[in-house]
Amino acid sequence: MTASPTIVLVHGAFADAASWAPVTKLLLDHGHRVLVPPVPNRSLSGDAAAIRSVVEQVDGPVLLAGHSYGGAVITVAGVAENVVGLVYVAAYALEEGESLGALQGGFPDSALAEHLVYAPYPIEGAEPGTDVSVAIDAFPAVFAGGLDPDEAKVLAVSQRPLSAVAFGEPASVAAWRTKPAWGIVSSADRTINPDVERFGYQRASLRSVVEVDAPHLVMRTHPEAVVGVIETALADLG
Repeated sequence: MTASPTIVLVHGAFADAASWAPVTKLLLDHGHRVLVPPVPNRSLSGDAAAIRSVVEQVDGPVLLAGHSYGGAVITVAGVAENVVGLVYVAAYALEEGESLGALQGGFPDSALAEHLVYAPYPIEGAEPGTDVSVAIDAFPAVFAGGLDPDEAKVLAVSQRPLSAVAFGEPASVAAWRTKPAWGIVSSADRTINPDVERFGYQRASLRSVVEVDAPHLVMRTHPEAVVGVIETALADLG
């Protein structure tokens, strides 16, 4: 490979680009080119199209890293021609034709399931949509475990909801079928059942999978471990 890939970090549901901040800083300190675009969190196809648009405007190769729902997004967006690899971070690795709900449905619910909150949001010229978020009082323990309690409280009231339609929308393609991929399992995850992560990664025949004794926001609690996997991917890509 003639140029080192630009690393594009893709956030998940109930979070935003700032969820990657500790990893972003380390990667920049190490001299990497990094982009951390916002994900609309409106639909899987729309979110993937938004990220693919960002990727295709990058001059040169791209390594996509997705956290949580961001893993589903990169699974679809990763078919962009200049994407050379995928990194799944406590994430969903969907099969073509599979939805988040279908993948999760094969495993016991995580602690997240009983703490989801639903609220309408307006859609111009159509029936209102439904936003899904995490109950504020449950957010620190269920989603932001391992973080400073004051930081978790801030994240709880500034979370970015995910439209309910995204849970049932099937992936139109699975980029891991044609692109090399690497993964991180958060073994103390209370948002996604870690077995969902393990199953998806095994099915996708990831080149390597690292298990970290970490909660869902492993990028914030163990940024060095996440950067280590991203840099392993870069080294493998040459």
